Amino acid sequence: MSTSGISMTRRLTRRHCLAHLAASGASALSLFQFVSHLQVNAETARKKHRACILVWMPAGAPTIDMWDLKPMSNNGGEFKPIGTAAPGVEICELLPQTALQMKHLSIIRSMSTREADHGRGIYYMHSGFVPNPTIVHPTFGSVVSYELRSKRTGVDLPGFVCTNAFWGSSGYLGMSHAPLMVNASGQIPHLELSPEDRAQMPERLELLKAVESRFIKSGRGEMAQSHLDVSQQAQALFSSKQVEAFRVEKEAAAIQDRYGRTETGRGLLLARRLVEAGVPFVEISCPGPGIGNDWDLHGAAFPALRNGLPPFDQAFSALIDDLSRRSLLDHTVVLVMSEFGRSPTINVAAGRHHWANGWSVLMGGGGLRGGQAIGATDKDGLSVVDKGYQPGDVWATVAQSMGIPLDITHKSKNGRLMKIAGGGTPIRELTG
Repeated sequence: MSTSGISMTRRLTRRHCLAHLAASGASALSLFQFVSHLQVNAETARKKHRACILVWMPAGAPTIDMWDLKPMSNNGGEFKPIGTAAPGVEICELLPQTALQMKHLSIIRSMSTREADHGRGIYYMHSGFVPNPTIVHPTFGSVVSYELRSKRTGVDLPGFVCTNAFWGSSGYLGMSHAPLMVNASGQIPHLELSPEDRAQMPERLELLKAVESRFIKSGRGEMAQSHLDVSQQAQALFSSKQVEAFRVEKEAAAIQDRYGRTETGRGLLLARRLVEAGVPFVEISCPGPGIGNDWDLHGAAFPALRNGLPPFDQAFSALIDDLSRRSLLDHTVVLVMSEFGRSPTINVAAGRHHWANGWSVLMGGGGLRGGQAIGATDKDGLSVVDKGYQPGDVWATVAQSMGIPLDITHKSKNGRLMKIAGGGTPIRELTG
């Protein structure tokens, strides 16, 4: 058939369909209502999808001065505990706005990992696995991206987004489940193009597709296919209106002020915008008041915390309140954690060293029970009393909240079967 014949067939087919649609005003209205219904349901599905926000406090936040104060001990430090919206649960006086949100949150006060090295602690807390030189385990954000990939219809946004730093690896799940890296303001590197580059983009993408397809067919291993997958994800994001979710500056001025116009405030506001738009896992790196812009407070810890905790308190309380007001909190687990805590004893530099024997993680939302202090350390904060919890237990709790089955296993590159969340057990006080 000639080219003109094909064009005529297309015109006739289109005209034929339009004639049928126009035959009845009721039919046309029904079609309009059906499409509108689909659009509304798609928006509702995005808002009710399961999500997790990890607020990461790099280098070891002093949880003994935040979530588990010891006012009757010489290890207690300078701050006083205050009551919260959760009866019987006290936190630091520098966190008064977070105290008002504690009915939604619970403190796990008996984390015990024994990994007081930064690198090993980061790995363990993100993956649920102790570091092993023979295998690279995926961070849990990559696990979520991988497990929920088939459920994310109609969403062009990535399954995993990090701000400022990626504290793990996608491991044996592949690079297509590594996070998209942005800054706290949501700026995506290389997203903005000049008019000339934008005009040339279609031809460049066609050339890239041809090169990648030929490379994949030559049998060069799975990395080539992974690169193509990542490239296609980037193209979908580049051309999608959903990229507006990253534009924190578009948020109402009053809401930006509520979160605080700080890096932490912008990052947590970005997290809310992303989960609302359909991203299932967001990790926000929360800068600290230490010398390295972190929470590694080996010296002069208390004046640093007097400066560093109030901005965190403002931003974090705004996040919980905002998620709750938008009916997102029941579907979104929120965690605040570091690779370990700080030592109960105060050193000669008025700081605290690394401590992994007994410390705290804060978590809530996602249908988990709030308003609790789970587990305990002794009166001086030196060791866990009764039951201790591991990173795998935290991630198993998150997995259960997000509807990810705990009997799932992944196969590593060397053929070993790896249990999800390191084989951890959900924390029953949170899950019921």
